[in-house]
Formats: sequence, C-alpha cells, structure tokens
Amino acid sequence: MVRGRTEGALFGRELRRLRQQRGLSLRDLSKLIGFTPGYLSKVENGRPPSPELARACDDTLGGGGALVALASAEAAVRPAQLPAGIRRFVGRDEQLTLLHSAGAQAVIVDGPPGSGKTTLALRWAHHAVDRFPDGQLYVDLRGHSRHAQPVEPRVALAEFLIALGVPASGVPDGLDRCAALFRSVVADRKLLVVLDNAADGDQVRPLLPAAPGCAVMITSRERLSSVAVQTNALRVTLGPMTPADSVALIRRVIGDERADAEPRAVTDLAVRCGFLPLALRIAAERALAQPHYLIRDLVDELDADGRLEVLSTFDSVALRTVFEWSYRRLDEPCARLFRLLGLHRGPHISTGAAAALADLPMATARSLLDRLAGSHLAQAVGRDRYQLHDLLREYAAELVAAEERGPAVARMVTWYQATAYAAGLALAPFRVEELDPDPLTPPVMALAFADHDTALGWCDAELPNFVPVVQLGLEHRVCGPTWKFAVALWNYWLHRKPWTVWVRTQELALTAAERTGDPNAEGCVSVNLAEAYRRMGDFVQSTQLYMRALRLRQQSNDPLGEAWSLAGAAFLAVDNGDMARADEFAAQALALFREFDDQEGVGLALVTIGDVHRSQGRFDDALSAMAGSLAVQESLGAREAQSWVLMKMAAVHADRGHPDIALRELHQALATSRSAGDRWAEAEALSRIGDVLADLGRLPEARQSWAAAQAVYEDIGDPTHIEALRARANPEPLGA
Repeated sequence: MVRGRTEGALFGRELRRLRQQRGLSLRDLSKLIGFTPGYLSKVENGRPPSPELARACDDTLGGGGALVALASAEAAVRPAQLPAGIRRFVGRDEQLTLLHSAGAQAVIVDGPPGSGKTTLALRWAHHAVDRFPDGQLYVDLRGHSRHAQPVEPRVALAEFLIALGVPASGVPDGLDRCAALFRSVVADRKLLVVLDNAADGDQVRPLLPAAPGCAVMITSRERLSSVAVQTNALRVTLGPMTPADSVALIRRVIGDERADAEPRAVTDLAVRCGFLPLALRIAAERALAQPHYLIRDLVDELDADGRLEVLSTFDSVALRTVFEWSYRRLDEPCARLFRLLGLHRGPHISTGAAAALADLPMATARSLLDRLAGSHLAQAVGRDRYQLHDLLREYAAELVAAEERGPAVARMVTWYQATAYAAGLALAPFRVEELDPDPLTPPVMALAFADHDTALGWCDAELPNFVPVVQLGLEHRVCGPTWKFAVALWNYWLHRKPWTVWVRTQELALTAAERTGDPNAEGCVSVNLAEAYRRMGDFVQSTQLYMRALRLRQQSNDPLGEAWSLAGAAFLAVDNGDMARADEFAAQALALFREFDDQEGVGLALVTIGDVHRSQGRFDDALSAMAGSLAVQESLGAREAQSWVLMKMAAVHADRGHPDIALRELHQALATSRSAGDRWAEAEALSRIGDVLADLGRLPEARQSWAAAQAVYEDIGDPTHIEALRARANPEPLGA
C-alpha cells in the first residue's frame, strides 16, 4: 500500500457515494445508524471505520457486503506473488529495453508455446517491483493447457481479493460484483498484476485493474486484440530468439570450453531447435548431462529423425520433436512413468503418487524419477517431489494409451484417499472414523505417519494438489475413492482451515458422491461442506447442506451419521441465535452419540447444550454441561477442542461477574491451544484475555494481549480479526 495513503480512503469514498445516492445527509445517516455526524464525516474523509460502523452502513445503505469487505481490506498485507525467474536468462534485450522504457500500464506478451513469454514477463516484473510499492499479484490462468480447464475469472478474482485482505466471507458471488470490488480495493494502490497464460479476452477483462497506479502484464498464445484496444496495451510479440542469442543460451548452459571445441555444432543445434527458448534449454541441458557425447552427435540424432524442416518451422511441433528426441532415449520403464506423469495435474508430484500411477514400488519409482530428472524430462523440486513443465506434461499425456488412463488415475486417487486417511488418524487418533477407505493393491502402498507433525507436513506439502487430484478422479469417474479422499482430509481442514481448497474439494466430491447413488456418501460430503460454509459465515448455504445431510443420513439408516448432522445443525443454530433449535438438535445428537459411545460427539453436544443454558442465564447448568464436555475432551486428548471449551467456560464466568476466574480459564485455553499448535484458538484466547482485562480497567495489559492476538492473526492471514482488534484497541466513542 502506498506510504502516506489515508487508510480509510476507499471505504470513505464508497460510503459517501452510497449515502449521496440515497439522498441522505450525514445527519440523516447518523439518525439511522446511531453514530455521530462528526464521526461519519471523519470516516468519509479517510479515518478507518470500526467493524460495527461498517456493518451498520452496509446494512442501511444496501452495500451488499462491499462496505464490510472494504473495511476489512484496509489493513491488507503487501502481496508478493511473483514466482522466481530463471537464473540463466539470455537475450530478449530489445524487448526488455522496450518494456523498461515504455512505462505502459498494460502489456500483452504473445507468441507460440515455448517462446519464453512467461520467462520474459517474470524477468521484467522482478526488475520493476520497485515501481509498485503495494505489491504484485500473479495468477496462472491455464488458458492453453490441453487437459486442465482455464481458471474462471471469478476464481482468480477471489484469490486476488483474499490476497489483498478481503475475508473469504466478503468475496461476492457474482463475477461482476467481484470485479467491481477488485477495482475498488486497488483504486489507490500501485500494484503490478501478472496474468499468465491467458486463454482469451473474456477471461482477462474482469481481472484488469482500472487504477492509474496499477499495471498489468498479460501473457498468452493469442493476440488478445480486444483487450489491447480496450487497454491501449503495449504489445510484445515473441518468436524465435536471434541466432546469436540462441547460441549464447546454449553456451551459457554447456560452458564456453565445450562450446568453443564445437562452434559449428552448437550453431547447428540452435538451428535444429528452431531458436525457441524452451527447446534450446532442453537440448542444451541434455548435452550438459552427457559430457561424453559430442554436440555433433546430438545434432546428427535430430537429423536422423527426419524432421529437420519441422524443427526449423515456427510452431509447437518443434517442441514436440525435441521432446520426442529425449523421450526415445528412455528405456521402457522410464518412458512409461514419464507418460503417466502427464496425467497428474498438480504443480508437483510426490514419489508415492507417481508410484501409484505406474503401479510400482516406491523405491523403483524413485529411481525412475531421478533418471527422468537427469534427462531433464522432470525436475526435482524437493525431497521426493518432482514437477514437469506444462508443455512437457501435455506431451507426456498425449502418449498415454487410452486403456492406461482409467486404471492409472484410479490407482493414484485411491492412493491419495488411503494416505489421507492415514494422515487423518495421526492428526486426530481419538476421532471415530466413519469412512471405510477403498483398499490398495500391492505393490502400491499408502504412506504411514509416525506422528501428528509428520502427517501435517504431508498435508501441507500436498495442499496445492488436492483440488487437481479430486478433479481428475471426477473426470475419470473414479467416484468412490474421489469423494472418500476429500472427506478423509477432514482432520486437516479443521486444523489448517484452507477455506478455498476445503470448499472446492467438497463441491467436487459432492458431485462424485451423487454419481455413486449412495445417500450415505452424499450425506457425509454434505456435512463437510456445510461445516466449511458455517465457519466462513455463510449460514444460508450451511443450513441447506446440514438439512440435506440430515435427510440423507436418515434415509440411509445411518444413526451415527445422523448424530453428526444434528450436532453440526446445532452449532449452526447457536451461530444464528436460534437457541430452541440448538437445544433440540443437540439433545437428539447427544442421545445418539451415547448410544454409539462416540465420546467426541458426546463432548461436542454437551458444549452446545452449555451454550443454550448460558443464553438462558442458567450459568450453573451451563458450566456443568461444559465441564462434562471438557472432561471428555481431556480423556480423548483432544487439545484443540479443550481450548475452545475453556474459552466458552470463561465467557460464562465473565457473564456471571467473575472476571478473575474467566482470566484463569482463558490462560489455560491459551496454553492448551499453543501446545496443540492451533493458531486460531491461540489468537482468539489472546483476544478474549484482552477483552476481560479491558473490562477490569487494565487497559495497558489489554492492549498488549490484543497486540499479541493481532500478530498471530497477521501470521495466519486473517484480516477480518486484525481489523476488529485494531478497533478494540482504539475505539471511537460516540460523539467523537
């Protein structure tokens, strides 16, 4: 964000626009919402609003959530999303000079696959970051991936808005509203937006910032003429590199000594690669990896292939020829694994997943992957993790026989399901598992996890792959393992709360479950999705899904599943303030949980009953129910649940006028949450400690606790709570 920028400027301007649109004076609005005209004037002129004011103004003026989102976005962290650029960059001096000197607000870099569009864009972007002090946004729009769907503009906008500090619950549903909010949030910022691998103008247009301080860099295989006209974009069209730059690139990779020994062969190799950067790099890296080969030997191989004219032409066949040249040097086990790797859509693949794809033992798969990396047909990106360039992945997928695809995908998705199930057991060994995972067939083996941290580490590393794998399973109609995989991640969702991935996997899983025709499967996924929406504050969606889950569980005669649906519906009723329904649902759930001896469920139902008693002023009954819940959680070793129960008990003590006891319970909750590694509970405990201290008049201590809570929320990326804490630390009294 620009230094010196008034923090509340965006909110203030939108507030003034909506107020004037409705013909209201400041005094009129003041009477409607209970804040003084003077305070409203200050907010309209740049003072950051409190969350209470933002909600009141949004409700009164019909902002549709925009004012709340803008208020939450004011404190956004500076995004820095640019991927790393390539280290051995060569050439494109003319294009870089043009980009550096033009100072254009919009740039379109177009050209054929393999011409280095992304490499050039990132090279320039990294050198231009100082021009954009408010950060950089980046998205791969996957516009020209043969086997993956292009990113929907609304999905990209949602990711941008969240990166800019808008809470997930504040992201509008419709594309037009998302785009309008994005333009509002970036209105006073100096941001660089990189839209990589765009499909067409319709995909790009909603993602364009309108602010004069922002710039957008777009790469595409298409010319995007309509976008160029709309934005007056500077166009940079890439083709083959110059012969001199192509030779320089090969020399940079293989070294001057070897290049000087065969200068003509180096030149011929550049010609055979069509002077396209990706082909040049693959050929040069191949030469580097085989120092006992002459460069002329490699050139002769290309000539013998019979495709010299194709290699010299300006299209993607040049790349396929170079890929084929490397592929044909592989023995069949390596070649088969390479082909099957093309089926995996995620940004990287683990050795275990690759072994499942190819129906191999882990050790064999690891050896083959290392050989592929040595041939530069794969790249090692970490321990037991590899990736393929997107064009190499497309080429590999083309080679997979139709009869290989279904079985390979089924093995991999089933492996993910079984490994996620094992991770879930390690994350929460006390939880009664309803899931009956599909078995694996040797030599494919699920990973085993020695402890909580190892399981959590695997889930964190695989997080970017979860949606692509579920999507792949759904497309190949591997429906049972697909929905079970998404559900098996339940314990991870609860621990890390990756909202976007949580929701998307469950949406896809619900489709897979529906295709099975099994109401129990649909009910299980519906509960997972309902809880995600509840925690994100979307109570309408959550209600619909919980009621659907309840019907499905009753229909399939699954009383334990029915109990969990009732428990979730009870949580939701508490959130909605409907204590009568909360009491009804929790009592029914408690009876079923006791019947099946599901102690975790018993504990959760008891704490909901305690919430009901608290709302009725029956504090002794509330504490009794919550103490029963706490005893259950302690017996299970469920530390995350313990911390939340302790916080609820503290609230009861505070209500009945015992702040000292409330503080004691909150400090115990804080210690428990820290031992469990639950950062959300840690931040909430610190925030509530500050509230109690403030009620006791101990403001310096309260502010210290709020500051500590704010630091945790900043660390986990929760801007909504950050803003609320700032408002508590610096409240604006009525009449200011």
